[in-house]
Amino acid sequence: GKEIKLMKNRGLAAYVLITAMTVFLLGCGNSKTGAASGTEAAAEEEAVKTLQMKIADTVVEVAWDDNESVEALRKLCEEEPLTIEMSMYGGFEQVGSIGSNLPRNDVETTTSAGDIVLYSGNKMVVFYGSNSWAYTRLGHITDQDEAGMTQLLSNGDVTITVSLEDAK
Repeated sequence: GKEIKLMKNRGLAAYVLITAMTVFLLGCGNSKTGAASGTEAAAEEEAVKTLQMKIADTVVEVAWDDNESVEALRKLCEEEPLTIEMSMYGGFEQVGSIGSNLPRNDVETTTSAGDIVLYSGNKMVVFYGSNSWAYTRLGHITDQDEAGMTQLLSNGDVTITVSLEDAK
């Protein structure tokens, strides 16, 4: 009988300790009602900066994909803008070296004008035409149609700048 009583008391003590720790930890989280927790505040701070792409002197609107390749690209731009010297290729795309390897998740893809992809883990490709190959999607330029993309990309090599800018 004595052993059973002791085990019940230990169980009760553990329960009280866990409950007290939970209340304490929850109480430490937010001193103000409705305040963002530390991780939410950091995410909000990060969200203020957005990835921006410029083709030569033209800023283009990009819907960036949500993947680890885009996150790695974002990190590359934290210190300074990333400048990529692009070269025309195949009459439908411009290709340029990023200067480092990004995580890749290549999938057989048929691209269209405005698509931005990662090729071989270390090259950015921007399309003004279409191609089928294994790429990792990075994003899509949303404010240019095929004619606009062709005008931006088909008249010789261009420089692309990817930077972190204040969100509009």
